[in-house]
Amino acid sequence: MEEWIDVLNEDGTKTGEVVTRKEVHEKGLLHRIVVIAIIDKDGHLLMQQRAKDKETNPGKWDVSVAGHVSSGQTSIEAAIREVQEEIGMQLRKEELKYIFTYKQERKIKDHFISNHLFDFYLVKRNQIDLNQIKIQESEVEQVKLCDKKEVKEMLNENITVERKLVYEKLINYLK
Repeated sequence: MEEWIDVLNEDGTKTGEVVTRKEVHEKGLLHRIVVIAIIDKDGHLLMQQRAKDKETNPGKWDVSVAGHVSSGQTSIEAAIREVQEEIGMQLRKEELKYIFTYKQERKIKDHFISNHLFDFYLVKRNQIDLNQIKIQESEVEQVKLCDKKEVKEMLNENITVERKLVYEKLINYLK
């Protein structure tokens, strides 16, 4: 099934143009991504390892969930959908705390230009039961809970998706 994406102006407003996910990357058109970090009351971050056959960052560790905002969706709706799809967790919009938005553009391959506005959200849960996580195997290899020390080690080892701004802010929430 083809995923349709709203193209954005530099200020983040929709242009009215809707294209396929493939086309948005081939042409390097600006579009929105959600990034969700889920932490427990003890300050552990739920991290996912991306599936090994992903086009970008295969096998790298990442925050809890990240994904495209589909055409017609709000950022919050996309965050709730992506969390449900990738790890099988139900979220309520009240649980999502908006942290900030940032822009990143880089050429991944000749036919793949990443030109994104990222909306970063934080979710705090009392407990995260890894046995309740139902991973979407086409997206996620595995998940684990990480404390601040382990997250810093993973960043130093360069085995995480490049999200410097997210991790700089997120590290303050971890123990």
